Amino acid sequence: MKVRFRAAAAVAVLALAVTACGGGGGSTGGQPNAEQSKKNEQLAAEMPSISINPVPYEQVKDGGTLTLAVGQWPSQWNGMHIDGNQRDTADMLDTVMPIMMVSDEKANFTPNPDYLLDAKSDMSSGKQVVTYKINPKAKWSDGTPITWKDFEAAWKANNGQNKKFKPASTGGWDKMESVKKGDTDQDVIITYSKPDPEWMGQFSRSPHLMPAKHISTPEAYEKDYLQKIPVTAGPFKVEKIDEATKTLTVVRDENWWGKKPKLERIIFRTIETPAAQVNAFANGELDAVEIPPGSPADLKRAKEVPNADIRKAFAPNWRHITVNNQSEFLKDKSVRHAVAYAINREVIAQSDLKDMDWPIATLNNHVYMANHKGYQDNSGDLGKYNPEKAKQLLDAAGWKQEGEYRKKDGKEFALKFVVPAGVPYAKTEGELVQAMLKEVGIKINISAVPDDKFFTDYIIDGDFDLVPFSWIGTPLPLSGLQQIYKTGSESNFPKGSDPALDAAIEAAVTEMDPEKAVQKANEADKLIWDMVHTIPLYQRPQIEACKKTLANFGSFGYKFKNWTEIGFTA
Repeated sequence: MKVRFRAAAAVAVLALAVTACGGGGGSTGGQPNAEQSKKNEQLAAEMPSISINPVPYEQVKDGGTLTLAVGQWPSQWNGMHIDGNQRDTADMLDTVMPIMMVSDEKANFTPNPDYLLDAKSDMSSGKQVVTYKINPKAKWSDGTPITWKDFEAAWKANNGQNKKFKPASTGGWDKMESVKKGDTDQDVIITYSKPDPEWMGQFSRSPHLMPAKHISTPEAYEKDYLQKIPVTAGPFKVEKIDEATKTLTVVRDENWWGKKPKLERIIFRTIETPAAQVNAFANGELDAVEIPPGSPADLKRAKEVPNADIRKAFAPNWRHITVNNQSEFLKDKSVRHAVAYAINREVIAQSDLKDMDWPIATLNNHVYMANHKGYQDNSGDLGKYNPEKAKQLLDAAGWKQEGEYRKKDGKEFALKFVVPAGVPYAKTEGELVQAMLKEVGIKINISAVPDDKFFTDYIIDGDFDLVPFSWIGTPLPLSGLQQIYKTGSESNFPKGSDPALDAAIEAAVTEMDPEKAVQKANEADKLIWDMVHTIPLYQRPQIEACKKTLANFGSFGYKFKNWTEIGFTA
């Protein structure tokens, strides 16, 4: 299983994070550090922004079957829904659902001509007005044209006004004042009550646009795509969803109006553990496989596969530990500070990234990546390993050392660290944290849970004290602020709440001046550090082992996949 969650918000919204480089943790007072910045630049220079074996469309072979693995088999195929907000689900839906705006490797967004003839934002009226011109050829697989009504239904379902809907995020949607028809059904006019600088991600792949009739009511939103994909609108269509083998097979859609896909068929097989996925790749059962952090043996094995190509690039994905702000033991912010001081993030990064052919560096920002110009180290003192400071805070909070562990009012300080049973490096992270926190008198009980229940039954339900997983970000970093950190968001899994942070987030996500937006986002990030909502660990490697003949596929970085161009050269 790939332990990861997709940021899904206004754009796939979730916090893109950044890798801060090197050594000891935070810079003084959360201010940019010249040495750290220089190392950051060096780190960014070492890795390409994309590695996909680019081949012109005309030179890619027509036909063939591509077989890939996913780590989590979804039950909810509505990617807007909180239960459908998983990276693997989005990857599969990319082949069959609309992606209105696409990003290149430099995070520049442009309209996808298969679905949009034009898209633009205008502020001349004093309010932001975004207009979309839908390609009149674009249709749902049931024959219904894609129209402004689909945009309106998405807005109404996800803007947070009707609490019966369960969106992964209301970010971006809640800034819209109205969604109306223009001159034709293919003209969409969206007026914003508050500016949205990342509007171009709203109807992109995170989440994908869905047919209006299947999301217009809470019941349809919840049930129409539950264990099924009834309607599509992509270059491929569903041939079979096999619940028994947890396999999705898609084939070329003969009614597709765009460029003909090179592949005839794509098979997504659920293989939960990285080692099993690499074994399948080595045995010729898969054409490509992702190598996650903490898997040097898997990387070594993949390198030894004949005619394999290892492709790696920077991407907006990061590993962290989420800290339950509402748990019995962690409601006190000073205690959460103690936990942060007691965790040596550098040791965990070294453990997970050792022998992965990837720069080992801690992550000191919740919003921007190391290769993003907006990055700065905001971790301050909390980013530094300081067990003595942790002990002082625990003493002051009334947690006194009694034997091996601390107690208060006769109750032992014991935290539940939840990990997916099929992910060895998550267990190792738990064991490292267990040893670190024991040093300051906190007991850690590691709870290994079924992989397919990890998110739905534990993270989403808040049944944890500490939990490690990965956020899979997007080229638009601001949207994740609302999705993950704002009070009341479905994806605010630790249930953190701070009015000052909410105000700072609102200021950042409504700022249309890019430089000012960066400043405001970094101010919000400092408050996130102080809240100890999430403890960043490192920027997650994007390493893909592929057959050498596989073209236009691999480590994409910020770039969206073009499924019509992916295929084989021989």
